[in-house]
Amino acid sequence: MTRVLFAVSGSDYWTLVDGTRHRCGFWPEELAVPHQVFREEGHDVVIATPGGVRPVADEAGFTPEMNGGSDEPGTRFRAYLSSIDGELAHPLDLDAVDASDFDLIFVPGGHGPMEDLAVSERFGELLEAFDAAGKPIAAVCHGPAALLPARDERGDWLFSGRRMTGFTNAEEAQVGLAARAPWLLEDRLIDAGGEYEQSGEPWSPLIVIDGNLFTGQNPAASRPLAESLVSFLSVAAHRQADAS
Repeated sequence: MTRVLFAVSGSDYWTLVDGTRHRCGFWPEELAVPHQVFREEGHDVVIATPGGVRPVADEAGFTPEMNGGSDEPGTRFRAYLSSIDGELAHPLDLDAVDASDFDLIFVPGGHGPMEDLAVSERFGELLEAFDAAGKPIAAVCHGPAALLPARDERGDWLFSGRRMTGFTNAEEAQVGLAARAPWLLEDRLIDAGGEYEQSGEPWSPLIVIDGNLFTGQNPAASRPLAESLVSFLSVAAHRQADAS
């Protein structure tokens, strides 16, 4: 059975440029929807956070304002997260997991990863292990911030020159945090050497695939990103079966 590691932020805040803490966490849609997609395909999904702390959902992600004006998506996300509450309550310690135990790593967004995963050398080492094994590395929305600490044996950024996407400056401005942010994800990915891409309109879903690197721009990319990974895993499984 394919084992999927969900690397989820353990932070419930993001420190803004003035030193205040913006309450956040993981974005509900970006955990709930991909988790359900993988689970319905029969994959074993394991949640892990730094230190094994219980992750916190950003309450803004349940609101109608962040879901096209409708109550339904937020209600659906909350119900699904409640159904996996036992997993969320007892995550693995992300700092202690071994890449050899998993076939894929997936990083949900929300502003939480900007606070912890983006600066975690240990997480960077874990990504390097996944990449060295050719295993899929996936991140959505602010999740690509978690790619930043990954370094190769020369100390260079592991994903330099790779095509990718993530939450845009325009989208950050529209949620009212761009002017208060200590750094912006789009800028940081470009500055690090990423070949950054974005959709023509803010909030339009975009996924970018470059080898084993799968990234999605915003919450709307959560489902298509997960579905593209399911397809990738299916093709890989068939090739392995044919080879044997």
